[in-house]
Parts: sequence; C-alpha cells; structure tokens
Amino acid sequence: RAVLVTQPLRPPLPGPGGRLLVGSEGQYRACLRWVSSRAEALVKHLRSNGVKLLLSSVKQEEEVIYYAKLHGVSVVECLSSEEMALISEITGVSPYAPFGDDARGEIAESAAAAFCRPLLLGSERCVHIGFTSTCAFQPHCLILCGPVDSVNEQHAAALQGAFTMLQQLFKRVDQ
Repeated sequence: RAVLVTQPLRPPLPGPGGRLLVGSEGQYRACLRWVSSRAEALVKHLRSNGVKLLLSSVKQEEEVIYYAKLHGVSVVECLSSEEMALISEITGVSPYAPFGDDARGEIAESAAAAFCRPLLLGSERCVHIGFTSTCAFQPHCLILCGPVDSVNEQHAAALQGAFTMLQQLFKRVDQ
C-alpha cells in the first residue's frame, strides 16, 4: 500500500497557532523526545495499516526517514504538485492528513502498488512505481533518455503530436 502526503510527518513543536515556552534545557529535550515519539508512532501506525510506501510532496525530517527505514516503509520525497496530481488521478487516492485525519484509525485512502524500484537516469535519481489498475485506466511507462536535453525535447514533442493525433482520431463524433 502507498499513501500520499503533502505535509511533514514530524509534528510541529508548538502546534497550530500556539507558542512554545521552554524554561530549561530539560524541558526542551523533553519536547524533542515527545516530537520524536510522535513521529515514530505515526510511522508505526502507517506500517500497522499495511503501508509500505510513502509518497511525499515535501522533504521529510531525518527522524521520519530513520523511523520509516526502521519499520520497513520506503519514502519518496519532494514530488512535484504535477506528479502528486497524476498519482492521485491514476489511483483515485487523496493525500493523507496525519494531524487532521483520525491518527489512530484505519487509513482509508491508499493506493495499491505492485512494485517500487529506484532508478538512476544519468545524474537524476528517480523512482519507478507500478500501480495496480483501480479503474479502466491502464497506466503505462515511457522514459525518454537522450545524450542531450534537446534530443529528449524533440522526441517528447513528436510523441505529444502523435498522441494528440490519436486523440483526435478516436474522438467521438456527435451528430
């Protein structure tokens, strides 16, 4: 199972609209322990609900990455808004809000992923995810890789033109 998130999973110290007043180093350390334990509890909650893949539009804190690794949850960070929208469209899943949703209940919206593999394209680190089909849409994968960007752009423009032509060809004609 894969879950989409659009916010950091490490809870903020003061909370929404609040202030954190610390009187000693001991209180500060206690706050950090509390935040750390909440992050671990959230990752454990994800794992106990069968989540093995976390797709995040934001960079997660090192604590979250550590606990995710510790509990067998893979994390893909810094996805663009377009990528998140595409994944949401393909899977029909909305982002999970860990501090707004019921953090103790079952995670209702998750996507089924058949596989998730790291992929290195030149200097770019990518991820190859295979989502199982949840509707009539059958996702496909196309990776364009050329020696220079202009070649990739030419191939992408040619493919876009071909897809546009196919869409026009198969467009329903109402009479």
